[in-house]
Amino acid sequence: MAASPLPRWAPTPSPTRPLRVSSASQTAISSCSSWTVCSSLSSIFVPLFRRSAPPLPVDAPANGVDDDGDRVGCHPLDCVGARKRGHHPQEASPMVFLTWEDLTVTASSGRGNRAVILDRLSGCARPGEVLALMGPSGCGKTTLLDALAGRLGTDKKRTGDILINGRREKLAFGTSAYVTQETLLMATLTVSEAVHCSAQLQLPDTVPAAEKRARADRAIRQMGLATVAGSRIGGRVCKGISGGQRRRVSICVELLASPALVFLDEPTGGLDSAASLHVMGRIASLAREERMTVVAAVHQPSSEVFGLFHGLCLLAYGKMVYFGPAADAIEFFDANGYPCPLRRNPSDHFLTMINKDFEELEEGTTFTLPRAAEVIQTLVDSLISQRGSGMKNEAFTIKVGAPLAKKRQATFLTKCAVLTRRSCTNMHRDAGYYWLRFGIYIGICLSIGTIFFNVDNSFASIQARASMLMFTSTLLTMMSIGGFPSFVEDMKIFRKEQLNGHYDATAFVISNTLSSTPYLGIISIIPGAIAYYLTGLQRGFDHFVYFAAVLWACTMLVEGLMMIVAAIVPDFLLGIITGSGMQGLLMLNAGFFRLPSDLPKPIWKYPTYYMSYHKYATQGLYKNEFLGLAFEDLGGRGLTLNGEYILKTYLQVEMGYSKWVDLAILLAMVLIYRVLFLVTIKVGEALKPMINCISVKV
Repeated sequence: MAASPLPRWAPTPSPTRPLRVSSASQTAISSCSSWTVCSSLSSIFVPLFRRSAPPLPVDAPANGVDDDGDRVGCHPLDCVGARKRGHHPQEASPMVFLTWEDLTVTASSGRGNRAVILDRLSGCARPGEVLALMGPSGCGKTTLLDALAGRLGTDKKRTGDILINGRREKLAFGTSAYVTQETLLMATLTVSEAVHCSAQLQLPDTVPAAEKRARADRAIRQMGLATVAGSRIGGRVCKGISGGQRRRVSICVELLASPALVFLDEPTGGLDSAASLHVMGRIASLAREERMTVVAAVHQPSSEVFGLFHGLCLLAYGKMVYFGPAADAIEFFDANGYPCPLRRNPSDHFLTMINKDFEELEEGTTFTLPRAAEVIQTLVDSLISQRGSGMKNEAFTIKVGAPLAKKRQATFLTKCAVLTRRSCTNMHRDAGYYWLRFGIYIGICLSIGTIFFNVDNSFASIQARASMLMFTSTLLTMMSIGGFPSFVEDMKIFRKEQLNGHYDATAFVISNTLSSTPYLGIISIIPGAIAYYLTGLQRGFDHFVYFAAVLWACTMLVEGLMMIVAAIVPDFLLGIITGSGMQGLLMLNAGFFRLPSDLPKPIWKYPTYYMSYHKYATQGLYKNEFLGLAFEDLGGRGLTLNGEYILKTYLQVEMGYSKWVDLAILLAMVLIYRVLFLVTIKVGEALKPMINCISVKV
C-alpha cells in the first residue's frame, strides 16, 4: 500500500483554506522555510499569497480596490448603491500586509532592570489569511498583539520594525480593529441595542439609518446571536447572556466597519468547541471574502479550529519556536525529533512540548516528556538555521499596496447624541446607578424631616436650621460615592472604545454630563422637597427653588469629582477610599465644624477653605434661609435677633455678595470639574504606569 502524502494528522479541508499537501520528497525544513525564514520574506509575500490565499478576480487591481473604489469581495449589503449614490462606500480601503522584524519588547522589572517579554521576533501577516499566535500562558501573545496594533503601554519599550504595506505608519480608524481579551460591554443594553449603537458611532452619516440597522442585524446573525438579540448583555447588574455570547458580541461590534486589519485576543475564550468553530469559521470566511488580514492570539484551539488557520506563530517565553504554515507545523516538530502522536490535537502537542511550568513531575507518574527548555532551544535553533545569513530583507523595503487612510465615521454631534441616548438608557436600567440612591435619599430626607420637624423661630432653632442645612448639603452629595462602581465600568468601556477610535474623550464627557443632569435633578428635587417642607424652612417657592438648585449643583459637582477619581484610580476599593477622603477634607473646612475665623490660616484657611464647595453651598443655603427671618427668645427676656445679624455674628457668613453669587460659583465649579475630568482622561495614560508601580509596591 502506497504511503499517504498527508502527514499523520491532516486538518479537515475547509472552504477558507485549501489543504496543504506535502510531497514525499519535500522535507519539513523546506515546507516551512517560506514562512519562517525572515531573510526570504520578500519572496513569500507574492508566492505564498497566491498559494494559500483565495485568488483575486482576473481584473482586480493589486490593492484590492476596483476602478470605482469598491473593496473587492465586499459583501453585497456593504456596497449596495455605492455607485448610484456617487460616493465610495465606507469599506473601500487597501489591503494590509503587516510585517515585523527583530521585534523586541521589554518592561520594567521594578528594580531598575528591564525584563525581556519578546525577543527578536520576525514575521508577517497577509490579506485574506488568519495568522494564529499560540503558546503557553505568559509567553507574550497579548504583548505581541499590542505591539503590532500600536497599543503598548508607556511602561514597555519596543525596538524593531513594524511595517504596514512596507511603510512605517500608524493605524487609523477603520483600517484596523482590536478585540480585547476582556469583554467590556454595557451590561444594561440588549445585544441588538449594543450593536446598533456601535454602528451609529462607527459608520458615517452618509450611510442611511436603515442601512446601518441592516448591517448591524446581519452582523448579529453572522455571529449566531439572533436568538438573543433582545436579551440584555448582563454582568454586574443582571445575569444576561452567557459569557461566550458576550464574546461574540464584542467581535461583532468591532467588525462593523469592515476593517482591513483585525487583531483578536483570545476570540474563542469562553466558547464551547462548536461555538469556537462557528466563530473562527466566520472570521476566516470574512478574511477570505473581504481580503482582511487577521492576527489572532489563541490559547488552545480544537483540531477543527486549528485547521482554519493559514499561518502559525508559536511562542515560548518570549521566543519564537515556529513561524510558518499551520499545516506544516507537525512536520517541523517531527523533523526536530518531537513527532505528534496519531489522532492527537496538534495544538495540544505543541503546547505540551514547550510548556515548562509543570516540569516537576509527581513521583510514580508514567507521564514522561523531554525537558521543555531543551525542546524550546532545539526548535529555536532549528528556526534560526533556516534564516539566510547576510541576505537583505527586501520585504521591509518594498511598498505593497496603497497607504492607509482614515475612514469616515459619524460626526461629532451624532456621536454625542448616540452616546447621550445610550448613557441615559444605561442609567435608567441600572438600579444601582441612581435609583438605589434615590430611594436612600428619600429615606434619609424623611428622617431629617421628622427629626427637625416644623422648627420654630426660637433661638434654639438657629442651630437646628444650620445643622439641618449642613447635613443635607453634605451627606446627600457624599452619597455620590455609591455610583463609583458604575463610574469605573463606564471608564473601562470608554477606554476600550476610545482605543478603537469610536469616539474621543470630549464626546464622552459631554454625553456623560448631559445624560446625568436630569437624573441628578430628580434625586435632588424630590427628596429635597420632603426634607425642606417637613422641617418647615422659610416659606416661599423661590426659596425652595434655590435650595433644590444648590443640592443639584452639589451632586453634579461631586459626580464630576468622583469621575476624576475613577479616571485616575480605576480600582474599586482604592477609588472609594480616595473619594471619601477628599470629600471628608472638603467638608471639614466648610466653616461649620470650625468657624472660618478659627481655622488655621496656613493650608486650612488658605487655600483649602476657599476651594471647598461646601463653603459656597452652606453659605448660600444660610443666606437663603436666615435673611428675612427674626428669632425671638422664648425664655421671656424679649430679645429678638434678625437673620442678617445671625449670619454675620454667629455663622460668620461672608455678606459682601448675594446668595446667587454662591450658586454661580457652584455652577462654575461644576464646569471646572468636568473640564478637569476631560483633562484627566487625556493625561491619564501618562500617569497610568506610575499608578501601576505604586499598586505593585503596595
